[in-house]
Amino acid sequence: MATIGETKTESNNVETKTESTNGEQVSRHQEVGHKSLLQSDALYQYILETSVYPREPEPMKELREVTAKHPWNIMTTSADEGQFINMLLKLVNAKNTMEIGVFTGYSLLATALALPDDGKILAMDINRENYEVGLPIIEKAGVAHKIDFKEGPALPVLDQMIADGKYHGTFDFIFVDADKDNYINYHKRLIDLVKIGGLIGYDNTLWNGSVVAPADAPMRKYVRYYRDFVLELNKALAADPRIEICMLPVGDGITLCRRIS
Repeated sequence: MATIGETKTESNNVETKTESTNGEQVSRHQEVGHKSLLQSDALYQYILETSVYPREPEPMKELREVTAKHPWNIMTTSADEGQFINMLLKLVNAKNTMEIGVFTGYSLLATALALPDDGKILAMDINRENYEVGLPIIEKAGVAHKIDFKEGPALPVLDQMIADGKYHGTFDFIFVDADKDNYINYHKRLIDLVKIGGLIGYDNTLWNGSVVAPADAPMRKYVRYYRDFVLELNKALAADPRIEICMLPVGDGITLCRRIS
């Protein structure tokens, strides 16, 4: 998740503002850690309090609250996106899945809770320490046996799976929320590993709105750096004849790709 340093946003002719320490007016939804692109904080809060939080499984609530105390909590999946992933997996009857980029495991737990008892998740992240923050909660939820966690870069693992030959077209669902500069490289490999009719979900494809920001707009350094990679991915996915796509303004933007050939 990222922020752009815009000073004002309007939605339905209503401005959402707060006062910053230097007297500048900034919109609350642009603050670090806000996981929605909705232009109204009140509307986003309504969604959370009416639809998401009342139905959030207790383990996910516990993990969300633990993650909120993490210094890098901005990296977590939003609660509404977790709810969406959980329902989506049930709708497609997913059983064999993959997740690239785990952090403390909120989206991983949403996935594990949705899969049948014999479902499997290949989960990869370069930092096992963050994963272990959520692991006790995942274990308490009784779904840790579904997860095969691998620490380290995902690309070498994907290359080995492709070289082995037995993993082609075997995954029902793959979720990517990792290093944006490698999204294109992930896609080149994942398109072979997901089954025909299966789904790949790429997170952060709206990059807090930076994808439509002017080139000279004030942005944090990492937002500006990764913005071009996100733009490249979005363009490539739209032109890829092997998939059908749907870009959704959930969380920081998630693009679903359904492999058709």
